[in-house]
Amino acid sequence: MGDPIPLLEELIKIDSSTKAGANEAVAYCEKWLKDQGLQVEKIKNNGFHMLVCEIGQGDNTIVLNGHVDVIEAEDTQFQPYVVDGKMYGRGSVDMKAGVAAMMETIAQLKDSNIATRVMLQIVPDEETGGVFGTKYLTEKGYVGDFIICGEPTHFGIAIQSKGVLQLDFEIDGKPAHGSRPWEGHNAIKKAYNLYEDIILLPFAQETAPPMYDKPSINLAKLKGGTVYNKVPEKCEMSLDIRYLPDQSPDEIFKQIQGITEDKVNIHICNGPVKTKEDNPYVEVLVESIKSQTQLEQVNIYGQHGSNDGQFFTKYGGSAVEFGPVGFDWHGENEMVYVDSVREYQEVLKEFVNSFDSKQIRYQSK
Repeated sequence: MGDPIPLLEELIKIDSSTKAGANEAVAYCEKWLKDQGLQVEKIKNNGFHMLVCEIGQGDNTIVLNGHVDVIEAEDTQFQPYVVDGKMYGRGSVDMKAGVAAMMETIAQLKDSNIATRVMLQIVPDEETGGVFGTKYLTEKGYVGDFIICGEPTHFGIAIQSKGVLQLDFEIDGKPAHGSRPWEGHNAIKKAYNLYEDIILLPFAQETAPPMYDKPSINLAKLKGGTVYNKVPEKCEMSLDIRYLPDQSPDEIFKQIQGITEDKVNIHICNGPVKTKEDNPYVEVLVESIKSQTQLEQVNIYGQHGSNDGQFFTKYGGSAVEFGPVGFDWHGENEMVYVDSVREYQEVLKEFVNSFDSKQIRYQSK
């Protein structure tokens, strides 16, 4: 026991791109943890399975949150192999490496006299929004003071992430014969013109240095028209807006409604993560990284995408993304540096043990 690589290899072999596959991976993790003598609670929600495993004691709780689900891939990508110190395979770095290291960390520390509670959460649906996994856990009271989501960060610490506002538009035009488009009002053109107006709205011009230069606005879907010889009278448009941590999604929605008479519906509205750089947990994590790696400087930054850490913030928890070194997640050649997974595990152990050795009273800022 101790090396996370064999466990990582076995996890990659499980095609967890479906609900059934993710549940299979959760079941594997459950058996592995129990074989190490740990008490594990399996929780089910809407057919999804997840695990919670706690060790330690104290007033504060550190949550190690990892997802075992992956996006779909070719069968060959579920056959892991190592070349030049890099392990290839779907989910290798996003984020089964993080899960394996977190599991090994819990197993190694279970008999230690650590001065904080550590809660391992293994969840099944981060790639599809985390609603049935991590969000459900937080609603049931499985929360903490500091949350580490083991996403790939190259040993940097992502202390912030943008919020998510996904909108669906129903655009109305005026039909006409295709040979006389000037007699109609093309709903597809109207939709695209609306998109171009939205990216010029005040919220779209705001900045949040040094983390972000602007929000992200992606024209995700545009669907309209039925035949060649008719001016389209209907168009459906969808936008994926990643707003800055201090922006208000209500204000963004209000600005957009103010420039259109067409119907706008909210598909998803998820909050940002706004952990501070001087958060004491972050400061100790930085020192732990420097202690267990060759890094002299740790990159502190903001993510453009979202993560399951967002669900803890409403309960007072401070969340970060922190994970090992790898590349091409969601790509054909996803891989993780094997040595970085081992180093990542040592960082987690050092971080947890620091609360005992340094006798610091930690309070989220």
